[in-house]
Amino acid sequence: MHASQGRSAGLGLALASAFAFGGSGVAAKPLIEAGLDPLHVVWLRVAGAALVMLPVAWRHRDLLRRKPALLAGFGLLAVAGVQAFYFASISRIPVGVALLVEYLAPALVLGWVRFVQRRPVTRAAALGVVLAVGGLACVVQVWSGLSFDLLGLLLALGAACCQVGYFVLSDQGGDESDPADPLGVIAYGLLFGALVLTVVARPWGMEWSVLGGTADMNGAEAPAWLLIGWIVLIATVLAYVTGVISVRRLSPQVAGVVACLEAVVATVLAWVLLGEHLAAPQIIGGAVVLVGAFIAQSSTPKAAPVDPVAGSGAEPVAGSVAGAEPVAGSHAGSEAGAEPDAREGELSARRTAP
Repeated sequence: MHASQGRSAGLGLALASAFAFGGSGVAAKPLIEAGLDPLHVVWLRVAGAALVMLPVAWRHRDLLRRKPALLAGFGLLAVAGVQAFYFASISRIPVGVALLVEYLAPALVLGWVRFVQRRPVTRAAALGVVLAVGGLACVVQVWSGLSFDLLGLLLALGAACCQVGYFVLSDQGGDESDPADPLGVIAYGLLFGALVLTVVARPWGMEWSVLGGTADMNGAEAPAWLLIGWIVLIATVLAYVTGVISVRRLSPQVAGVVACLEAVVATVLAWVLLGEHLAAPQIIGGAVVLVGAFIAQSSTPKAAPVDPVAGSGAEPVAGSVAGAEPVAGSHAGSEAGAEPDAREGELSARRTAP
């Protein structure tokens, strides 16, 4: 019962994370069209979230001593790497193609779990990945702008690999006796990511005046500060917090497939808020992604049954009561075999006694 409730909570958190991450593009695009460089928007996003999480980082400052490699890896891969590689890739190849390549991450996560960690992967999870990636191709309409650019594709693949790092590192330390608090990992990951992106984005050259104005959202004027607030608080802080906790409650492979819904959410929000209309293949693709995510999240590898070990004193299984042969040297065997023999010996001694 508790496992089922934990899994349901994990699924809800994964969905919340996908919705939060999916809303970042709708808020970022008007800012970019208003004159901000894409990398500057990314820097504002990560740096602002790092400031919000600064009190959390101070509270969990012991993590710097206990898990320095985890914190640095999360900041470099899960925060800075995903963002930088993705925005670099869309400067060379269409956004839809870059998004599809990036969301090959769930398939790569399955490969990591199966061949690196040597853990079992269910057929349902693999089927969910195939359906999600196929539906994603329809959502982003990958056929509308295919052009072979080797560097652009490699950059998008780099974003996918960094996203694998996000899912794998989010799961690290969750099953230890003294686990790394996910909020602390996120806080320091954002701080490390902000430092890396400061070097890459060079925010001192940013058009700061844009932040005091408005941005156009399909004919409506939205304050730039409100869009930045949405990107920082919802699309970053809330998205990372719910995402990392969901990975620990589910698994990297299942949470990775559910995260594919981010692209569906982004497309639907762009339709509603920015007037970017959906075509029939995109609607069908979104439905396929939902089916794939449902199939994947419903599959968890079953734990192998633990057999009682001879001499361990473990309680006998039900079958031993029904006539199964007792385990030699076990507590059940001593009562079912040794004790009757002792009683028979005692009765014989009494019969032969003078």
